[in-house]
Amino acid sequence: MTIIKSIGFPRMELEPGEKRVFLPDFIQRMTDLGLRVMIEEGYGSRLGFSQGDYRQGNNKVFFSSRDEAFGQDLVLILRAPDDDFNRMKPGTVLMSMLHYPTHPNRIPRFQALGLKTISLDSIVNDNDVRLVENMKAVAWNGLEVAFDLLEDVWSGLVRPDERPIRALVLGTGMVGKHAVDAAVHLGNVERNNEHIQKNGPGAICRAIGRNVTHQPEAVKTLLKKTDILIDATQRRNPSKPVIPNEWIQFLPDHAILVDLSVDPYIPETDPPVVRGIEGIPKGDLDKYVFQPDDPDWTDTIAPGVPTQHRRTAVTCYSWPGFHPEACMLHYGQQLDPMMSVLVEKGYDDLSPEGGYFERALYRATLKAWRDQQEEDFLWNGDKSYS
Repeated sequence: MTIIKSIGFPRMELEPGEKRVFLPDFIQRMTDLGLRVMIEEGYGSRLGFSQGDYRQGNNKVFFSSRDEAFGQDLVLILRAPDDDFNRMKPGTVLMSMLHYPTHPNRIPRFQALGLKTISLDSIVNDNDVRLVENMKAVAWNGLEVAFDLLEDVWSGLVRPDERPIRALVLGTGMVGKHAVDAAVHLGNVERNNEHIQKNGPGAICRAIGRNVTHQPEAVKTLLKKTDILIDATQRRNPSKPVIPNEWIQFLPDHAILVDLSVDPYIPETDPPVVRGIEGIPKGDLDKYVFQPDDPDWTDTIAPGVPTQHRRTAVTCYSWPGFHPEACMLHYGQQLDPMMSVLVEKGYDDLSPEGGYFERALYRATLKAWRDQQEEDFLWNGDKSYS
């Protein structure tokens, strides 16, 4: 059994625009659970926090090297520390956004290193609803950028024909629902109110799911009348794009591609993982707008992926990071009730038969993920079960 007595908070050594860290109040609450807290030097400095803000005179809070932060019983870091898995000792509990479905190449690494993982994006309740998420920020931040770009082309967001702007959302899950709301509000409530006062034409948003996206001719017809195309899909099969690169040619030249799913390109897996809209780059908090002639367009695209057809792409791996402090306050509030359960039960004793938050945590473990994959194979791969 893994007894959790300490927790480490390493920095995310990513693009300079990534400033998110867990906030001082959240870290203080970890000591209330009896944990010794080890924070990497420099943690929170990009947001203006000092060591004093985190320590607050608490003798259970320490600042340390990166190796020491990764050397604790439990490591909590928002984005997956791909380059640092080797820093953790066997038996370490790693909590992070690990994205098991779209990053299958991480699974054998966790197993080889003996890591016990909890993927924050896989913590779901009994109705399969994510409990650690910021989907509203994903949708609104992405759409705000898209409408900013259109406003540069069409003053006051008034099309040349003075008709409403036309948005098309692919996917109607949690992100898709927020995307619809953001699209009809022009990506920004203040801008939308001003638009209404000026009697602007507004925006129309249509949303489609799998029962339409599998019909090529129907989708091509929709694309011809789309100003903003929004990928908010969660694909059952990430090896196939929803919009093949060839279809992008049916969009008007001024159209903007908004990538809210931000799935990766992983050509080395079997089957390979591709993006929902084929041939678009993957941006980050430092660069999230790519014009069609951008020389950086192909830097984040796997070899062999077609990129012939392009439109302006808005894509960011971490849309909630646009407002980092508000984002981390949100995540901290969601994680609060789960941390006490994890510390009390330990990783190995998490059970699908436990309490509400225990069941949710269990579903996010590597064991639960592997068991689900094996069950899916039995039902889908062995025809005797059909």
